[in-house]
Amino acid sequence: MHVKVLDERVVARAKRRGLDALVYAPHFERLPAIRARARRFSDEDLLVVPAREIFTGDWRSRKHVLALGLSEPVPDFITLEGAMAELDRQDAAVCIPHPEFLTVSFDAGDLATYRDQVDAIEVYNPKHREADNERARELARETGLPAFGSSYAHMRRTIGEVWTSFEESFETSEEFVAAIKAGAPRRVYHRDGPLHTLRRHAEFAHLGYENTWKKADRLFLQGMEPTHPDHVAYDGAFDDISVY
Repeated sequence: MHVKVLDERVVARAKRRGLDALVYAPHFERLPAIRARARRFSDEDLLVVPAREIFTGDWRSRKHVLALGLSEPVPDFITLEGAMAELDRQDAAVCIPHPEFLTVSFDAGDLATYRDQVDAIEVYNPKHREADNERARELARETGLPAFGSSYAHMRRTIGEVWTSFEESFETSEEFVAAIKAGAPRRVYHRDGPLHTLRRHAEFAHLGYENTWKKADRLFLQGMEPTHPDHVAYDGAFDDISVY
């Protein structure tokens, strides 16, 4: 239910692992590009659902929100309140990835504030320590929110390490988003064993790269992110809730 990478090798691996769908939400890519890539790699055996993991707040106080079923693009680096209001306006499905993980997540207070708008909470993520996954399951129990699990794959080999199994089937992205919003019955599974542990450690190590060298490259070498609210593509629509 949440991958960052998508190419021919990812699709082949997903099919070998018996997956029927991927939710594709890469960092700092605009919605039209995500949709186009999702269409390119969808076929009769694998549905790729386009989504956005929105970075609310600034680099020091980020709160990530996974949004499915967007009708219009939403940038990163806007206030949490502004982002949630926009997702409500678009009637998007709102999922909470890696709750209370490091400094990039919804905490219990955020969940209480937006409980009526949130559609699902992640209870297993390979980047988590076991204590993090247990805390996520605790938050799901406390809030009564439907659960989901994801590989959160930034690396191809993590595809299929975690999956969410639904009782019903879906033919289109629209049907899948509607099921998320309706709280369709599901169960979360993950692989075990030494290889799974190794892949979890590799994903966590990638987090260090992503938040040091890769961040520096984006901030200082490449210039403005495509999903920055000041980007010409947003035509100033989010100026009043931009944090930069």
